Amino acid sequence: MNDPVTAIQAGAGVLNPADIAWMLVACAMVLLMTPALAFFYGGLVRSKNTLNTMMMSFASLGVVGIVWALAGYSLAFSPGSSWLGGSGYLLLRGVGIEPNGTIPHVLYMAYQGTFAIITAALISGAVVERIKFGPYLAFICLWTLLVYAPVAHWVWGADGWLAGLGALDFAGGTVVHINAGMAALVAALVVRPRHDYGRQALVPHNVPFVLLGAGLLWFGWFGFNAGSALGANGKAAIAFVNTMLAPSAALTVWMLLDFVRSGRPTAVGAATGIVVGLVAVTPAAGYVSPLGALAIGALGVVPSYFAIRWRSRTRLDDSLDVVAAHGLGGLTGALLTGVFAEKAWGGTDGLLAGNPRQVVIQLVACLVTLAYSGVASFALLKVIGFLVPLRSREGLEATGMDLTMHEEEAYASGEGAILIDEMSMFDPAVGLVSGIAASPSGATGGAA
Repeated sequence: MNDPVTAIQAGAGVLNPADIAWMLVACAMVLLMTPALAFFYGGLVRSKNTLNTMMMSFASLGVVGIVWALAGYSLAFSPGSSWLGGSGYLLLRGVGIEPNGTIPHVLYMAYQGTFAIITAALISGAVVERIKFGPYLAFICLWTLLVYAPVAHWVWGADGWLAGLGALDFAGGTVVHINAGMAALVAALVVRPRHDYGRQALVPHNVPFVLLGAGLLWFGWFGFNAGSALGANGKAAIAFVNTMLAPSAALTVWMLLDFVRSGRPTAVGAATGIVVGLVAVTPAAGYVSPLGALAIGALGVVPSYFAIRWRSRTRLDDSLDVVAAHGLGGLTGALLTGVFAEKAWGGTDGLLAGNPRQVVIQLVACLVTLAYSGVASFALLKVIGFLVPLRSREGLEATGMDLTMHEEEAYASGEGAILIDEMSMFDPAVGLVSGIAASPSGATGGAA
């Protein structure tokens, strides 16, 4: 994004109808990714937490969208220092239909807003089934302003210091995935494991939801990566093709690894492989050849696969493996960008093209993002936790977050199901419902 962003912030160019049409479509595609994430995450949790998990993504469409328009966009993309944007675009002042590059400025703001929305939503996967909804909303709003916006400015701002260093991040390997992955790790540690983590099987309740979410994410990701060319041009075409090929390679390798390990490739594994392949190619999409994208997909999925296998044997309750899929997948992809990037395909020559320095630059960008996101996310969670409890009490968690946070349920029967006429008997102090607490289909869950 570096060259197009420089042009946009310089305010140069004339509106191009073809570029506008493509960017309108790409913006809608990226916005669809957040509901897609809701289905992906929602299928991976237990049925009693389905709506709460999905609402964490849908709510980001609202609160982060507003925060981005009012202040986040200015902090990320208004001219300022090399570390943070200025106040020039606060309250969307100066953001209109004037040509910036070849698209209206206001469209560019909206497109970037869809990135901020899904990045914040990604973090929720590490703390679902236990974090309280209100504190979570406060966290993603503050995190968007104080963590996401500065990192976006460093990498994509015309005067950002990582952009000046020459870091390559076409569509969000550092800004989105490493950033959110590190925040997810910190959140999982601060909020602490679910009360029944390690004591009972916590299995996905709806694998078709997971596959649906993965498919929709892949569709939206074409707008995520190819849209980052900011026009209907050759760079968009190569990013589009690479977004098709890398997940194909990642899916194939993940299924092979599953087959070697157990002889049974899994649907959840296949969906996860697709997502990791998309994550890995994101920073490289407009900078590498199609063969490079295949290599990044095939190689990038391996660390994430084994990290997920390892994490399940630890006390780290990263509920939906955001750290392994997005944090580690983004880190691997960002470093491999420095290996496979080629000037002939729109990037800077990387290691294989005779420029090993690019790998060092990529590593610096990754380490800085990890450090800043980790420290800032920890501070935000501690401040919010000092003011209000971050998580539900054990009884409420056992009942299910759908009922206790939203007074709704995803299903009329099954784990966590409570009849409408018994809602009045719900006691928030203990998180149980009189008369059905011991029922196999009642509020205490399937293990009761």
